[in-house]
Amino acid sequence: MALPPELFGFLEELKDNNDRTWFQANKSRYEEQVKSPLLAFIGGFDERLQRLSPHFVADPRPVGGSMFRIYRDVRFAKDKSPYKTAAGIHFRHERAKDVHAPGYYLHLEPAACFVACGIWMPATAGAQQVRAAIDRDQSGWLAARAAAAAGGFTASGNSLKRPPRGYAADHPLIDDLKRKDFTLTAAFGPREACAADFPARLEER
Repeated sequence: MALPPELFGFLEELKDNNDRTWFQANKSRYEEQVKSPLLAFIGGFDERLQRLSPHFVADPRPVGGSMFRIYRDVRFAKDKSPYKTAAGIHFRHERAKDVHAPGYYLHLEPAACFVACGIWMPATAGAQQVRAAIDRDQSGWLAARAAAAAGGFTASGNSLKRPPRGYAADHPLIDDLKRKDFTLTAAFGPREACAADFPARLEER
C-alpha cells in the first residue's frame, strides 16, 4: 500500500509547531495520517520482506514494533523539541534486541526520504567481526560494494579517525575497515513514497 501525501503534510506542520500544545490538539490527525498508514504499510510489506529474507521481521504492533516512536528522547539533548519531524520504520533481524543489529530502515521526511540497510553503530565485538569478514574476503567485499553503488546506494555513517587495532594504515580497504557504521543509503522523494507502486519499488531497492 502506498503512503498518503497527508503524512508528509503533517510532518511539515509538526516541524513548524514542535510543541506539546499543538501536538495534543492535532493528535487525532497524527493517528489518522501518520501512525495508522505506517502500521498498515508495515503489515502489508511482510510478504515482500519474507521474499528478501525470512530472518527479518515486519512487526505492525503500535508499541515495540517496526515503527519508531514519534517522541524524542531529550534527556541528554540540547534540542528539547519533544517530537521527531520524520517517521521511521526499522525491519530488524529476528534475533535483534535493539537497533544495533542487521536491518532495513525506511526514513520518511519531507526534505529527506531514504532507504538504508546494514548495521548501525554495532558494539565493538560486532564491528570487529564485520572488519574481519571484510579483510578475509576482500574480493567479495569489493564486488558487494560495486553492486551497491550500481544500485544507487552510497556508504553512510561515522568512521574512526585512526585505523582499528590489528590493521595497517596502508591496508587497501582501510577506509571501509575504519567505519563505525556499516550502512548503505539511497535517497528518494515523497512523491515516490506516495505512488501506488512504492512497495514494489522499495522491495526492488
